[in-house]
Amino acid sequence: MNNNLIYNPKQRLLTVFSLIVFFFVAVLFKFLYVQVISSQKLKARAGEQWYRDLPLTARRGGIYDRNGVTLADTSTRYTVYVRPNAVEDAAAVAGVLSDYAGADYDKLYAKITGKGVSEITVAKKLEKEKMLAIVKKNLKGIYFSEDGMRYYPYGDFMTQVLGFTNVDLQGQSGLEAYYDSYLTGENGSVLTEADLVGRAIGNGRYYVPSVSGDDINLTVDFYIQCIVENVIDEAMLATGAKRVSCLVMNPVTGEVLAMAESPSYDLNNVPRNDLSALFQYSKNTMVSSVYEPGSTFKILTSAIALEEKAFSDSHRFFCAGSRVVDGKKIKCWRSKGHGSQTFAEGVRNSCNCVFMDSALAVGKEKFYEYLRQFGVNSRTGIDVAGETSGLMLAEASVKNVDLARIGFGQAVALTPMELAVAAACAINGGNLITPYVMSSIVDHSGRVIKENSPSVKRNVISKETSLKLDEILYGVVTDGSGKGAYIPGYRIGGKTGTAQKYENGAIAQGKYISSFLGFELYEKTEALVLFIVDEPQGAYYGSVVAAPYVKKIMRGIFDYYEIAPEFTGEEEKITSKPFDPYEYEY
Repeated sequence: MNNNLIYNPKQRLLTVFSLIVFFFVAVLFKFLYVQVISSQKLKARAGEQWYRDLPLTARRGGIYDRNGVTLADTSTRYTVYVRPNAVEDAAAVAGVLSDYAGADYDKLYAKITGKGVSEITVAKKLEKEKMLAIVKKNLKGIYFSEDGMRYYPYGDFMTQVLGFTNVDLQGQSGLEAYYDSYLTGENGSVLTEADLVGRAIGNGRYYVPSVSGDDINLTVDFYIQCIVENVIDEAMLATGAKRVSCLVMNPVTGEVLAMAESPSYDLNNVPRNDLSALFQYSKNTMVSSVYEPGSTFKILTSAIALEEKAFSDSHRFFCAGSRVVDGKKIKCWRSKGHGSQTFAEGVRNSCNCVFMDSALAVGKEKFYEYLRQFGVNSRTGIDVAGETSGLMLAEASVKNVDLARIGFGQAVALTPMELAVAAACAINGGNLITPYVMSSIVDHSGRVIKENSPSVKRNVISKETSLKLDEILYGVVTDGSGKGAYIPGYRIGGKTGTAQKYENGAIAQGKYISSFLGFELYEKTEALVLFIVDEPQGAYYGSVVAAPYVKKIMRGIFDYYEIAPEFTGEEEKITSKPFDPYEYEY
């Protein structure tokens, strides 16, 4: 007989017991999975069935100037919803919402009385007054949620700096984009108890409050910004330029006091339907575009030559109208030349020959090292979206003829911010600073969570050299090419600049960028002003189309801070020779 066919009850019991244990473990695992592992997810899904969720959009943080003036804020608006299952009088609901929310009566009535629609979004961005008017009708089935709408109290003001948001309050450009993670708050919601078909049960409502975004306080001064905005608009009309831009910065601390460009647009009416205009007028060219600075660059060459003691104090330069370098003739802007002159006189005359001699005397290696120390060809680190850096010829490929041209501001391109920071270093005692726009960030409870303060990257030139350069640049305004910025009684230094533009690698005939970089170092004010006029029509010398507008800005700053004239009468250090703006090309 075959023993395998013998009945074995123990084996059967073992099999049954194993199955019982298996099913018990499976049930236990399922219990743990439901009660522990997936409990939160399942609670949320249950909540979705028993509660209807209406969003509460968080307030986006505000942007304020250094005095607390509101530059950007968020107003509360409302979204209107209809839940057909809760509607008792469809005709009345459709009528009220067509009157106050702009809905199409017939279309809305059809949706409310139709099948398969659980919720209808009727209107967004509704004003509070209209929302309250609808609430007063006390109709069942109408619900509201809070929205935010970004608004700018001064419209076309700091357009490129502030930037704008989309309809969902997400930063798209400018500071709105750069600090978006701070400005954006945490949305909340209103939960309404509902039955299985979505009808509200009693008055059971639960609020999950939103958390406001952080507020941004800027270094910008609203009143100085107003002065600048008015002056650049005036310059646009007077010069017929393609673009006018201006930066006002504290050259000692790096705080940006004003920054503006024209043309621009009203931030409350962003030209979203014209992408070409939107891109063109949203771009902050002060940090994102490079240009050949021309003679304003001579401030850096002057600082380097003085620091290196390239020439003795008694040295005199002779300008016959040109220099020959590497067999190539390079002209001074004044074809008949400036004759014999000291270094200071050469700076006042903006003589190209003086700056060619200076760059060549310092030498390529040292000159390039100084430019790197001044931050040329590097981003400044300003907290503004889209910053780029300048362009220089590769040092290894630079010949003497190239170095000579770089010495007076050709064959080199910088962003306006890059030039301003380098020039600030030259005149503030020799310290390279980091410019900044945000002074502090404050959360919804009033706690400061982030702040900026003056930061010195390195010292580039000595204080003695810087003071000497300041005196020379004061002379440019009192008795040189910068006379257009002169204000009786005040010590204003500066340098004009006029540079031809390039298109497709060639000089664009008749197209210029004219500029003036001016500064004053009174203890209470300390301001550096860079004013740029792109493609002025008619007169194009920086002394004519830029310097006089810096004068207007400086005068406004002195009046704002109530700075009295330092000199009067005989104390004035200016020649009696009247100012002829066309005497100075640069």
